[in-house]
Amino acid sequence: MNFLKDFDWKPLALVPVLALLVLPFIGSPSTWVTLTVAGLAMGMIIFIIASGLTLVFGLMDVLNFGHGVFIALGAFVATSVLGSMGDYTASKSLWVNLLAVLPAMVVAMLVAGAVGLAFERFIVRPVYGNHLKQILITMGGMIIGEELIKVIWGPLQIPLPLPEGMRGSLFIGDAGIEKYRLIAVVVGLAVFGLLLWTLTRTKIGLLIRAGVQDREMVESLGYRIKVLFVGVFMVGSALAGLGGVMWGLYQQNVVPQMGAQVNVLIFIVLIIGGLGSTTGALVGALLVGLMANYTGFLVPKMALFSNILLMMAILLWRPQGVYALNK
Repeated sequence: MNFLKDFDWKPLALVPVLALLVLPFIGSPSTWVTLTVAGLAMGMIIFIIASGLTLVFGLMDVLNFGHGVFIALGAFVATSVLGSMGDYTASKSLWVNLLAVLPAMVVAMLVAGAVGLAFERFIVRPVYGNHLKQILITMGGMIIGEELIKVIWGPLQIPLPLPEGMRGSLFIGDAGIEKYRLIAVVVGLAVFGLLLWTLTRTKIGLLIRAGVQDREMVESLGYRIKVLFVGVFMVGSALAGLGGVMWGLYQQNVVPQMGAQVNVLIFIVLIIGGLGSTTGALVGALLVGLMANYTGFLVPKMALFSNILLMMAILLWRPQGVYALNK
């Protein structure tokens, strides 16, 4: 109860406020519902991707500009897994489709997590504590990763069509809502709930947060904080792989550069949300998703700059982001 009493609800209110402010300009309630759900779905996918990076920065103080390689890797792994399960993806039953999509997500997360382990060991570990070197070396790691993806899967765009049962829309009155967007919202909420529960309600979360505050004290109690931090990096990489699967299905195609293309959105989300804050990343991602869809409909020429303007407005209000992480 004390948590609920002390919690700052104003940033969360930005999401419905933005949606309601735009309604008069759109005019049609059904179009507004369609755009809003599409924006929330896009935001949830971006949150899944960004949550891994905000974990790594917030808990390990590592600026990983190579995060995009795990996004692309997860998406390409999904193309291979789903491509071998044509009987399941061709079914019109959503439940049968999930028997293909869920294994693709799991395999993508495992591969991305394993590559993340190697990435941390050989690329990130030598530059702990130096942000400038982290930026340079992780960007180099991403470029190398993209080239390795081209070696394995080729340099060309590969289609990643939605399974048959996830295509089409559900109708609420005159508003059409795509099935996959609803699935994306559910998956995003599940990831957020699991992360929040782990970080605030489990012993592992307590140890990780304590290790951020006072690493020497935690180690003196007999806990191997370095192992926990490596685990955090692997989980962050695995979440990027999951986000890559979701983003690839959202775009219905994958390219080796897709991670780098999404990187800009991810950092806008983290800056809006407050570097290191999981709840802030959720708010930032939802705002970015809604803003992109609304401006794309109302003022298409402004779509590319809308999220930068949103970030500037948020920073004028709260320079450290909507939920600044206190270390």
